[in-house]
Amino acid sequence: MDLRAYVLIDSMQPQYAALTGILLQGDTPVEGMAEAFMELAPASDVYEALDAALKTTDVRPGLLRVEREYGTFEIHGFSQEDVRVAGRAALARLGLAEADRWKPEVVSVKTVTGVDPWQAQLVNQASRGGLLLRGQTLCVIEVAPAAYVMLAANEAEKAADITLVHYQPAGKFGRLYISGTESAVQVARDAAVTAVNSLPGVAKGPGRGGA
Repeated sequence: MDLRAYVLIDSMQPQYAALTGILLQGDTPVEGMAEAFMELAPASDVYEALDAALKTTDVRPGLLRVEREYGTFEIHGFSQEDVRVAGRAALARLGLAEADRWKPEVVSVKTVTGVDPWQAQLVNQASRGGLLLRGQTLCVIEVAPAAYVMLAANEAEKAADITLVHYQPAGKFGRLYISGTESAVQVARDAAVTAVNSLPGVAKGPGRGGA
């Protein structure tokens, strides 16, 4: 059993909740909800884990996905305690605990100040969140495993007045795109990096983000 990612969000921020609602395939969350996300292998075990979560407390499922190597699910609810208890029930059904997750790492942080309008337009074409504007500061943060970028995105928005341009929580590396004034982006960037790096877990080696 491999617990690639286990992410808890205490209170979904407005932009993060809106973008997450677009990216999910099931019940859509709203701001202020708590959230749990799990990614594990073997992939088919995710069905049993989600079943345990939904039958434990009043939470709603936003995602259930089985891929080539990993299975993932997302749950959310207005009660932080309900989400935490449901998440623990899902882990317990499979004989796991939160401490068994892979320890996340920040693998790259890139900042561009005074963004050129042509580059801004190219970034916007690939985003589903807010718009990057000419002259703003853009920060791109990459994390592994990819799902932990969700925590980075929510904590970045919580820390400063920035625009959540996009986040990509799948693939080898998760990527977070935020923009705003240089000072606000710096504060948000530091909060996101600290949140990811402070999570305990099992070390899997540099850049072990999976396929």
